Amino acid sequence: MSWQLSLLNRHLRWFEKPALARLPVERLRRSFEIKSKIYFHAPWGSVYRLERLADVPVQWAQARAAGDGPVILYLHGGAYVFGSSDTHRAMLAKLSALTGLRACLPDYRLAPDHAFPAQIEDALACYRALRDEHEVILGGDSAGGALALALLHEILKQGIAPPKGVFALSPLADMTFSGASVTENAARDVVLSPGRIGEMREMFLAGQGPGYPRASPLRGDYAGAPPVWMAVGDT
Repeated sequence: MSWQLSLLNRHLRWFEKPALARLPVERLRRSFEIKSKIYFHAPWGSVYRLERLADVPVQWAQARAAGDGPVILYLHGGAYVFGSSDTHRAMLAKLSALTGLRACLPDYRLAPDHAFPAQIEDALACYRALRDEHEVILGGDSAGGALALALLHEILKQGIAPPKGVFALSPLADMTFSGASVTENAARDVVLSPGRIGEMREMFLAGQGPGYPRASPLRGDYAGAPPVWMAVGDT
């Protein structure tokens, strides 16, 4: 581990993890919006553009050299409660620079203001609109990674033309929290507080069951899926 990453992990564990454990939702949202501007920096010359896609607000992020080709439809993380296209746009501008592809980041509706399944409805609407004109690669992190997988399941279920591929970064793929990783990694995680996962699940599901593939994509059927790449960590 580099010294920069070691320092960042200590900062996250000492300051961000306690904040995430106690701050109310509105303050969490404001804090993440502010800190994302400090932590994340896009390549020079990156371009952003706001528009509406299928009546969902989206933000396009692209590097100077990005051109035609598949579009990355990226669904941001934040436990379905916080995060936005603004908090993730620098990362997607960097990814645009690495791939030469443009990225589209939907501002899907967040809980508790809009409970499940509003999030997948927005994601599916954006996918349909993009897929009419472009090849699409789906991606997301944490809750957004789970949403990308749930969207893939919905696409396959409905017989819609699938994406070229999917990538998910530490996806929150099982909202039943029945996997050993929830307890075994509780102390290792430098950001998330296990004490709030039940609260945020209730905000998201609003009393609905967590066992369906739309909420817990781990439980879905992915016959006929394109390549899926997932990254996870144990520390």
